[in-house]
Amino acid sequence: MSTKTSMKSNEKLFQQFPEVSTQEWEAVIMKDLKGADYTKKLIWQTDEGFNVRPYYRAEDLVDISYLDALPNEFPYTRGYKTDSNNWEIVQEITEKDPKKANEMAIYAIGKGANLIAFNATDITTITQMESLLNGINLENHGVQFNHSKAYIPLVKLFIEYINAKGYNKENIIGAINFDAIVFALKQGKFYRSKEEDLDQAFELISLTKELKKFKVINVNGLALHNAGASIVQELGYSLATANEYIAYLVAKGIPVHQVTRKLQLTLSVGTNYFMEIAKLRAVRLLWSTIVDQYKPECDCAYQLKVNTVASSWNKTLYDPYVNILRSTTEGMAASIGGADSIALKPFDLVFKQEDDFSARINRNIQVILKEESYFDKVVDPAAGSYYIENLTHSISEHAWKLFQHVENQGGMIALVENGEVKAEILKSCHKRNMDIATRKVILLGTNQYPNTNEMMLDKMERSCDSDSSGLQSYRGAKAFEDLRLATEQFAKNNFRPKVLLLKIGNLAMRQARAGFITNFFGCAGYEIIDNAGFASVEEGVNVALDTHANIVVMCSSDEEYATLGVEAAQLLKSKNPKTLFVIAGNPSESIEALKAAGTDDFIHVKVNVLESLQKYNNLLLN
Repeated sequence: MSTKTSMKSNEKLFQQFPEVSTQEWEAVIMKDLKGADYTKKLIWQTDEGFNVRPYYRAEDLVDISYLDALPNEFPYTRGYKTDSNNWEIVQEITEKDPKKANEMAIYAIGKGANLIAFNATDITTITQMESLLNGINLENHGVQFNHSKAYIPLVKLFIEYINAKGYNKENIIGAINFDAIVFALKQGKFYRSKEEDLDQAFELISLTKELKKFKVINVNGLALHNAGASIVQELGYSLATANEYIAYLVAKGIPVHQVTRKLQLTLSVGTNYFMEIAKLRAVRLLWSTIVDQYKPECDCAYQLKVNTVASSWNKTLYDPYVNILRSTTEGMAASIGGADSIALKPFDLVFKQEDDFSARINRNIQVILKEESYFDKVVDPAAGSYYIENLTHSISEHAWKLFQHVENQGGMIALVENGEVKAEILKSCHKRNMDIATRKVILLGTNQYPNTNEMMLDKMERSCDSDSSGLQSYRGAKAFEDLRLATEQFAKNNFRPKVLLLKIGNLAMRQARAGFITNFFGCAGYEIIDNAGFASVEEGVNVALDTHANIVVMCSSDEEYATLGVEAAQLLKSKNPKTLFVIAGNPSESIEALKAAGTDDFIHVKVNVLESLQKYNNLLLN
């Protein structure tokens, strides 16, 4: 016999717990802060131009208008999926040889990939197209063609191939990576001319009219991100680019729903987890707002395919297995945000071509997210989260302001041609680089916690340098990596700089500062000579001389620097003036005395790590 209890929907589950007001929460927080500045301690001032509070409550959702909309309802913040959160697992294949690329594609499909992104640079004949696509069922598995500079001939070859195979054209899933506007931004000029390049979009839509699921315009927001753009810039500029295509093609007589059906958006996904989730929700909201201005005849016009590709900006040369963790975070964020496809990057992409192992890791991350973690089962699981809904709202507002600015200035093409877009993204890039240089942003294994025994110079198989005058891709870790590579190169024929930790006095302070210095100089690949500590300054200086240390860093307390630091500086400089003497910390009361005794530098948490290490490389490697 079973008993059933019922509860009205408006009854409180726990009557014994009274509601706590925001004012009461704030009072407790202020008490815990003990007079510290609330804004400095708890408010996150983002690179996107808005602040994030330490917590959100139901009252913070009042001004958000779209919360009552269900999935697949305007304004589509919650996406277009209604029965699952499935996405396409993308395998990017960089191999140019069509036969080898085909073999790799067949293998990847058998291991879980369901969309193959080919490098189509050298596909110029029907024989090559047949070799590339042999054995791939194009009605079950999508294909995308990247890197071609002649997309119209390529599409004609593709259509010839599917006609010969007798495919149902309405079931063909795929895309080409055509984006004339972002191409002009990256290269500093249009491929032929603005008019000719935009006319290609019109011709591509006409050519593929019967291929209803085949996209021919791929707005490349990924390129903006990888050049250093913020999330707001990536969205604002990408949507402005999309609007340029829509306006141009609608003016040519193509109904808006036929234009949007042929357009997809490729965005980056990075490791700023909740921001990335919110970004993908925000882009659908803004897209529907833009399309709505064209008064589409069909609701299908509001649907936007959003592809996500893992960031290259945050990938690192050193400690490359950390890139697997980054990719996992990116895959999770993309799936929760409702991405239609996800392409993760090989963990070793910085220094070599993808191999079977790194490709398998890429696929398996997504397979695990689906088959073991069930990320594909729940539509828009972030909905209702006070935090994520507010992030979505803030990103939308700021990206919309940027979009309106672009439109008021004449549109995306005008701002690409006058250099404003490039200049603004470079400003963002500089800010992001400065955050890495000062460790406001941590790249594990690169600007914090480096493995000083790791050598990568001889493993480098590839270089991605470009000589175009346009907007270039960049990685945040590159400046630090250049330091370490320079150290490795110098050490081949000379020596590897040595740093001796002269630990003395206060045990807690010397250990803490020794750890800080180990991480600091380890970022340049220097050899760290650690020890248990010294009983006297003389003992430490003698060991430094015996080990031929290039830098001696005293690690102790501020109070002891006033005496032991002065003694150490004087003794070391009297025995070997060329050895650099450094104090770990910023002992304000004894700085002048330490300088007078021969101290060369003071290293502490407020210094620019990158600039300091560049200075040491210039001193020691030249």
